[in-house]
Amino acid sequence: MDRSAEKTLETIKDKNVIVFDGECVLCSGFFNFVLKHDQKKQFHFLTAQSQAGEALYAHYGLKVDDYDTNLVLIKGRLFERLHGLFEVLSLIGWPWRILNVFRFLPAFLLDWIYYRIARNRYRLFGKRSSCLVPDATLKARFID
Repeated sequence: MDRSAEKTLETIKDKNVIVFDGECVLCSGFFNFVLKHDQKKQFHFLTAQSQAGEALYAHYGLKVDDYDTNLVLIKGRLFERLHGLFEVLSLIGWPWRILNVFRFLPAFLLDWIYYRIARNRYRLFGKRSSCLVPDATLKARFID
């Protein structure tokens, strides 16, 4: 295992972490949604473009130059794509956890929906010219 990935996995093993594309407007919107609704402040964040984010993508066998798969790690357990979204909504609680009814759709359909949006996210929602930089109050919730 790459030393950087090993260090990152050790750092986050007991945390709930969302790894997101910091240049994607849709992904940053999800980040902002979680910030607003995570009243218990149980989630930490990591941009995919950071050194630790790239190390995690490589560790899980994902391309480090195309961040169309979001990663959600809940106490060290990996969830990807819409499965990650459902885990986040479960932990955020009501009324958002009601959207978990869609979890029961067949996996191939969930993945098809996810990839249709993910592969076209820049075209549909836009792209930031640079990665999100957290302000001082958010910095404590970022890894790396």
